Amino acid sequence: MTSRRRAATAAVALSCGAALLAGATSTGAVAAADDPDGEGDLAGKSAQQIADTALHELLAAHSLRLRTRTTAEPTQLDLTLDQAGNCAGAISKGPLGRVEIIKRGTQVWLKPDATFWKSQLPGSEGTTAADKYKDTYLHGTTKNDAVLQSLADACDLKAFQKSATGHDESPSGTPSPSATVTLTKGRPTTFEGTPVLPVVKKANGAVQTVYVAINGKHYPLKLTAEIDHETGTILLSNYDTPVSAKTPAPGDTVDISSVKELLEGQGEPNA
Repeated sequence: MTSRRRAATAAVALSCGAALLAGATSTGAVAAADDPDGEGDLAGKSAQQIADTALHELLAAHSLRLRTRTTAEPTQLDLTLDQAGNCAGAISKGPLGRVEIIKRGTQVWLKPDATFWKSQLPGSEGTTAADKYKDTYLHGTTKNDAVLQSLADACDLKAFQKSATGHDESPSGTPSPSATVTLTKGRPTTFEGTPVLPVVKKANGAVQTVYVAINGKHYPLKLTAEIDHETGTILLSNYDTPVSAKTPAPGDTVDISSVKELLEGQGEPNA
């Protein structure tokens, strides 16, 4: 994972970040019939209180599905990940291809698509590799491979949760003297069919929005960030749904070391 992608993902993660640290709890009640604004039990709560509750729910999650996109580069993540560092899903590099990933402990399996191979290897070499490794997983461990080790950050829910707590505040949870932060509550809307309440944070030129589930547990479902004419989005769902423990059969895998020679001189894989 490139440092640029980590920076872009971290910037979006701050959408539920440091200004949202109070840590309130949620009753999980559904919207009341006499609630004219459709805010449920979030009605009457401040933007700070709602953001605190959403952050509390995010930090309490043992697993979730995370999808990201940013205008800074074509990389998109679609991963189900947990606090143990396991994950399953895919990393897309747009025109450079897509790689499926499964990680269990230190074991990692990657399945690049044909576009990936052709973007990594010139001419007939890419076509040959795409045919040879079609429907085949490359297997290795994070202990022995620097590229696989770099994927550990993307697969670690604890790392994402830590990034979501932010870095622009003092340990007490108050903004640093140099930070100018405003937090406002938007009007109820829907996201993927679920009623949500936006909370908008503006700090030092960045605009970050958290869309918080109104009904049930007040999970953050969508996080957006806009800064320096770049935008990023993180979608969160499937809270506490376990990562699949299924791994590829030995007959469907090859050791990742077998492709090192192919990629030698072509640079590291973009996955």
